[in-house]
This record gives sequence, structure tokens and C-alpha cells, in this order.
Amino acid sequence: MSDLPIAPGFRLDGLRALVTGASRGIGRAAAVALAAAGAEVVLAARALDESEATAAALRAEGHAATAIALDVTDRAAVRAAVAAQKPFDILVNNAGTNIREPFLEVRDHSFDALIDLNLRAAFTVAQAVAQGMAAAGRGGAIINMSSVNGHVAGINRSVYTATKHALEGLTKGMVAELGPHGIRVNTICPGFVETPLTKGLLADETFRISQSRRMPMGRILTVEDLMGAVVFLASPASAMVSGCSLVIDGGFLVQ
Repeated sequence: MSDLPIAPGFRLDGLRALVTGASRGIGRAAAVALAAAGAEVVLAARALDESEATAAALRAEGHAATAIALDVTDRAAVRAAVAAQKPFDILVNNAGTNIREPFLEVRDHSFDALIDLNLRAAFTVAQAVAQGMAAAGRGGAIINMSSVNGHVAGINRSVYTATKHALEGLTKGMVAELGPHGIRVNTICPGFVETPLTKGLLADETFRISQSRRMPMGRILTVEDLMGAVVFLASPASAMVSGCSLVIDGGFLVQ
């Protein structure tokens, strides 16, 4: 009988996953990664047509995927939507945004919008899904999509930075309380990623070059660079990983 250790797998067969902000960008890539690893994926977003198109493409490749329309800033709608589903085993709490304004010029509605989506909505979704996980008694994995700005500041990003620091703190609190239920909670902290949200900024070639030069790896991140991390944190391969901030930034933070 061999006494070799048995490597845990990265497959997610038989598990159900919810991804918010799944219509495009990082959320869409996360949903594709989870489905490819075998999970049954529910893509949640306000833009139902876009998320349904992704779900249809996944189904065409033999994966299990459905799309639901959901505004995560609507607390009652979030709780109703999660309650209407079977319990989830995985949550990628991805919905978020940024409004770039100098600190001295931040408008009230910008502040409120960032707090509402990046923090309050993230809390509401995580709480609703975690309640279902705890009741089901199977444990689970929650991935809060944070940012390098959850660790360092950024110019014209004071409020965004505040929300991501708060999300890091929320994650730590969740780790302490949800661990006894077998629920792991981690963050992924991307550097600058090329997405529809950043497309306008990166259209400026000078800006693109300057950002690339700040990365020791020499390029802007793509959504594909985050997909492996999503699967890892959702899978049995990270069975004892909880409270981790997985930074994926091409080495940006070491400089």
C-alpha cells in the first residue's frame, strides 16, 4: 500500500457557484473558469442579455450555466434571488465599480455609489449566500473580488481604495465567524486589468505604456490571468486557505 500523499483536485464537479457582475470582464471570466472546472454556474448581473449570452455559450460546450437578472444594490432583491435558488457551494462576489475623481473633488453621489456597490452590496450578497451554505451544512468557498487598492492607495481612487480596504476587513471578519461552518473566505486582489471598465483609460497609449512599465512582468493584466486563481480558491486544492489576499498584479506591489 503506497504511503504517498494524495494531491487534492481542482475539479468542481457537483458544486454550485454564483458569480455576481458576471455579464462582462472579470466576472464573466470567473464564471467561464468555474464552469470549465465542472461547477454548475449561475451568472448574476443587471445586464441579463450579456450574461445569458455567456450562459448559452457555456451550455453549447456542455457546461451547466444559467443567467439571472439581479441588481446587487437592491437588498430585498438579492435576498429573494438567493433564497429562490438551491444553496450555493461557491460565491464569486465580483460586482463592483470605480469612479475616478481627485479627493478634493469627490461628489456625494460618487461616494455613495461606490460604498453602495463595492461594500454594502458585497456584504448583502455574501451574507445571503453564507446563510444558505451554513444551513446546508456542506461548507463552501467565498471569493470577494478586491484589488491591489485594498492594500495600497491610488491617485484619484480615494473612495475606491477605502471600499477595497473595507472589503479586506469584512473578509477577515467573515473568516473568523464562518470558519466553524466550514466556509472559507478569501480575496483576489488584481492589479490593473484590461476590462470593459478600463477600456477608456487604456485607449490612451501613453497611459497604457506607463501602466505596463510599472509592472515588473511588463504588461497589463488580462481577465485570463485571474481565472486560475478563481478555480484554485473555489476548489479542494485550497481546503485550508482562508483569510488569504491573493494578489495578482504582475509584481506591482513589490516596487
